[in-house]
Amino acid sequence: MPPNDGQSTLYFGPWYRKSPFFEATLRAGAKAYDIYNHMYLPGLYTDPFEEYWHLVNHVTLWDVSVERQVEISGKDGLKFAQTITPRDLTKCEVGQGKYVVITDETGGIINDPVLIRLEKNRFWLSLANSDTLLWAKGVAVHSGLDVDIVEPDVSPLQVQGPKSKQVMKDLVGPEVLDLGYYYFLDTDIDGIPVVVTRTGWTAEVGYEVYLCDGSRGVELWDRIMDAGKKYEIRPIAPSEIRRIEAGILNYGSDMTLENNPYEVDLGWLVDLDKKADFIGKQALKRIKKEGVRRKLVGLEIQGPPIHAWATEFWDVQSHGKKVGHLTALTYSPRLEKNLAYAWVPIGLAKLGTELAVATPSGDRPAKVVKKPFVDPKKDLPKS
Repeated sequence: MPPNDGQSTLYFGPWYRKSPFFEATLRAGAKAYDIYNHMYLPGLYTDPFEEYWHLVNHVTLWDVSVERQVEISGKDGLKFAQTITPRDLTKCEVGQGKYVVITDETGGIINDPVLIRLEKNRFWLSLANSDTLLWAKGVAVHSGLDVDIVEPDVSPLQVQGPKSKQVMKDLVGPEVLDLGYYYFLDTDIDGIPVVVTRTGWTAEVGYEVYLCDGSRGVELWDRIMDAGKKYEIRPIAPSEIRRIEAGILNYGSDMTLENNPYEVDLGWLVDLDKKADFIGKQALKRIKKEGVRRKLVGLEIQGPPIHAWATEFWDVQSHGKKVGHLTALTYSPRLEKNLAYAWVPIGLAKLGTELAVATPSGDRPAKVVKKPFVDPKKDLPKS
């Protein structure tokens, strides 16, 4: 973003990929972009709090085609998928999705995608920000399994918010209302091939619309916007405020390859008793038996609203000494509280533990609290 007479101009180089919806996001007024999975991701249209309230009260459209897909197929597709995740996929029906983790030989988290089971031996992994395609292809080379690993021509949008059901009903028909949470529908929108899932990154009612023909991105965007006009639809960027409220993790900041599922409260995704072997099984058995030494916890930070974005990992202190750091920070306008995630030693992870956060304007008292901060039973997205 080079300077131009005191103003900033968006500059897009050819070395990062543009989504099928890229021109539509520019036209809609995107003011900033992030880099995610080697692609441009819209980061802001107007104001994060204005966008948050529109998500919570109405319906919003997001370009999230940066959620690249890894497609697993072939005669041994299920066997291979079972190898790379600790979750037991025999419990995932064709037509269903599951939140999973992909682990390495030490139990470290490579990715935490949404897995979609399209056919008995065909899966999509809808990815967070890491090079999981290369990992999967590398594992497949010497696996001895009959499996194909590719990145398909698939690019998702998200339609999120309490009015998303009405928008999707108008687009694909009443059958979309029968979709259970984490199930999907293979359909089309005015002849544009899509897969519609009852998933999203908000913990609000919502859908993801997976475009299966990248040449028709702007066309699909316009169809959704037209259908949503009467419901006050508008494009927004992924809402950092709402995902933190919901206890949703962001790979690359809240967790990395250095972390295991038990440290980030994702141990429920590890089925150590599943019959199929998987990468990292022995390491995860040992970690579960020995326990973890650190945890990612939720914090409430006292004092007036902190409107700074977490561009740095601020220190977390106990009795004046650094004991950890923040990974995510926001002010929740709904709760009227400063919320954060932080890495702390296991001895300081108990609910109610008093800590402090070193902010640029001085130390702030903080307390370990339960997450999700909003809708702790996660009933809202299932409604």
